[in-house]
Amino acid sequence: MSSPLNSLVNDDGRYQESFELFLERSSEHQCMRDFIHSLLPDILGSIGNGKSHLNVIGVGSGAGEIDLEMLSQLRLKHPGVTVDNEVVEPSGQQLHNYRVLVSKKPELDWVQFHWNKMTAAEFEAQWKEKKMSKKVDFIHMIQMLYYVKDPGATVSFFQSLLDKNGKLVIILVSGESGWGKLWKTHRRQLCNTEISQCVTTGDIKSFLDSEGVSYQSYILPSQLDITECFTVGDEKGELLLDFLTEVLDFSKTAPPELKAGVMKTLRQPDCSVESNGRVIFNNDLEVIVLDPR
Repeated sequence: MSSPLNSLVNDDGRYQESFELFLERSSEHQCMRDFIHSLLPDILGSIGNGKSHLNVIGVGSGAGEIDLEMLSQLRLKHPGVTVDNEVVEPSGQQLHNYRVLVSKKPELDWVQFHWNKMTAAEFEAQWKEKKMSKKVDFIHMIQMLYYVKDPGATVSFFQSLLDKNGKLVIILVSGESGWGKLWKTHRRQLCNTEISQCVTTGDIKSFLDSEGVSYQSYILPSQLDITECFTVGDEKGELLLDFLTEVLDFSKTAPPELKAGVMKTLRQPDCSVESNGRVIFNNDLEVIVLDPR
C-alpha cells in the first residue's frame, strides 16, 4: 500500500523554509566548518600531485557557502592553482543563491564555475552520454545521498571519476545519530521509496565494506534544538517536524499513531537529551573519505 504522506521534497518552497530553520537551530554548518578548517586541509594537501590545474565536482552544492569555504582551503594548500568547478544542484533557487554569492567575490577569478541544474543521476547520465574522459581531483557530496535512488551506485560512479591522488568526501548523518534512531524505528512509514532518503553513514560503510573498499571516517558532533516540536500548533515546531520526518505538513497529515510514535522516539535518550529545559536532538554527522579505486 502506498503511503498517503506527501514528501517534503515535493514542495521546494516549504523545504527551503524548513531547511533554513534547521540551519538556524542546529550546529550543522559550524561542525562542517570545524572539519573544513581542521581535517580537510590535510586531505586536500594530498591531491593534485603538483598540477597547476585541478578539477572539482560539488554534488548537491546547495547555496554554495560550504563549497566556497572548501575552495578557500584548496587555494591555501595549492597556491596559484586554477580550478574547474562543476556545481551539481537540482534546486533552481539554491543554484541562484550560489551564483549571487560568487558574483560578490571577484577574488574567485581562479575558479571557473560550470552550473548544472540537475540531480546527481542526471549529471551521471550526461557524463556517460558525452563519454567524458576527464578525471577529477576532488569531489564532495555533502548531505545529498538522501535524494538518490541507489546511494551505493552513486558513490561508486563518482569514485570512478577520481584521478590518481584524488579524494571523494562524503558527509551524511551518522548511523549513531538521532536520525539513525528515528529512521530505524519509522523507516517503513516515513521513508520515500523513490529516493533513499533514510540513509546514514552506517549504510554507506556497510556498502563499502561489502565491496571491499577502504575508507577513512570522522565523526562531526552536532546538535539541533527541537524544543518547539513539542508545542502543539507552534509554527516553527511544525516546520522542524516536517524537516525531521521529510513529510510535508507532518503534524496535520500523519496518522495519530505515527505522530505519537515519532514524538515518543524524538524524546528517547538515543535521539535527544534535555538540557536547561530545551530538547536537544543528536544531529551528529560523519565524514567518509575515499581514494580512487
